[in-house]
Amino acid sequence: MNETNIKQKTIKGVFWNAVEKFLVKGTSFTISIILARILSPTDYGLIGMLAIFVALSNVFIDGGFAKALIQKQNCSDIDYSTVFYSNLGISIVLYVILFFVSPCVASFYKEPLLCDILRVLSVNFVLGSFNIVQRAKLMSRMDFKSLAKINFFGALFGGLTGLFLAYKGFGVWALVAQTLTTTLVSLVLFPFYSKWLPILSFSRDSFLTLFGFGSKLLVSGVVATVVNNIATIAIGREYKSTQLGFYSKATQFSDLIALTLNDILGTVTFPVLSELQVDKERMVSVYRKSLFFSAMVIFPVMVLIALLAKPLVIALLTEKWLPCVILLQILCLARMFTPLSSINMNLLNAIGRSDLFMKVDLSKIPLILLVLFITIPISVKAIVLGNLITTFICFFINAYYPGKLFGYGAWSQIRDWKYIFLSLFVMSLFVLGFINLFDSVWIQFIGGGIVGVVVYVVCCFKFKLIDVDTLKLFQRK
Repeated sequence: MNETNIKQKTIKGVFWNAVEKFLVKGTSFTISIILARILSPTDYGLIGMLAIFVALSNVFIDGGFAKALIQKQNCSDIDYSTVFYSNLGISIVLYVILFFVSPCVASFYKEPLLCDILRVLSVNFVLGSFNIVQRAKLMSRMDFKSLAKINFFGALFGGLTGLFLAYKGFGVWALVAQTLTTTLVSLVLFPFYSKWLPILSFSRDSFLTLFGFGSKLLVSGVVATVVNNIATIAIGREYKSTQLGFYSKATQFSDLIALTLNDILGTVTFPVLSELQVDKERMVSVYRKSLFFSAMVIFPVMVLIALLAKPLVIALLTEKWLPCVILLQILCLARMFTPLSSINMNLLNAIGRSDLFMKVDLSKIPLILLVLFITIPISVKAIVLGNLITTFICFFINAYYPGKLFGYGAWSQIRDWKYIFLSLFVMSLFVLGFINLFDSVWIQFIGGGIVGVVVYVVCCFKFKLIDVDTLKLFQRK
């Protein structure tokens, strides 16, 4: 594929993937705001106790086998069908295991209701496994327009189901129904857009080839998910479900922008970098510009949310959620580096080095566990502060191999962002000055947001962060 086609395909992919992510996330966020006004922090705390199982289902839905299909060139129907049956079999086994261990989970948290909730929620494992190949096919051909439609309707109907049940007084079950309905709608729509159905064929050779690449990513994803949810497990076990509700809501807000951008750039850059793996110069050029663009967008957004956290929470969620403000502020700063770490790791997958990907992921575990061991007995706030520290250190770990293999490590990346940091400093001064002038939370929230965006954009032009060369993100240097 020539450079013009790569650029056009990438820009189109970024556009439709952005539309999909912000449309879906925007819909889900709007509905979650209404749900948070109806439901209690305790309801969210109960779901938060099972967050690890929801996250694990997403790992299997979007995990190793899907990326193995995308990374491999010229996949056959046998490859696709082999992955379909493999993933379906794994998901059924996992569901059976979770069904029988659910009483133990409920006993661990001392919440009897969790037994039934987990047994129903775990059905999402099986439902999601039906779409892994269809999702991978759409992603590999960068058909994010179709993905946008599927995920939007899933989020919309799932959200409406949750709202209806919440108004009817079903409490935590409204959140369970929202998750399952979202997946069910996607299950129905995917075959129509992907134009693919499995054939009655399974290849041992195909399985071993794809498993060789995908299993490392799957193991890394499972381990990372477990480690990342240890804080949630600890809060649910050691503190009240209400405290976990505050933590879960703060996490949801901080993740909304950071992980949305992470999904957009990660989903698009992985297939693009995979196509460019034979042309090292062009691949590194796209990689560097993707990092710069991501930093230029994600940093100001996360800092701005942190600055406006209090008026944002009061205005949107009401004062009953005020204890999550300080948690949200700290998590926003932690999530600044998440998309950048993801791009660094995606580079390893794109060149087929899933072994290095797994090695890097596993190397971070001792640090994360050590910090959690220290902070869990102290307080929820201490746990979140520990997350900020480990996230920053892990950025350097994730950038190690890109620096070693391509000469663009963490310090080189940070040096390229020096004027972004200066722009953030100026923006913060103006926003803090503005919100101290008014008592109305709506004026602080809306006005402070406008001031922050305007000041940051002006600084970007002043320091020449935004110009013709910068906007040509995927053009050869």
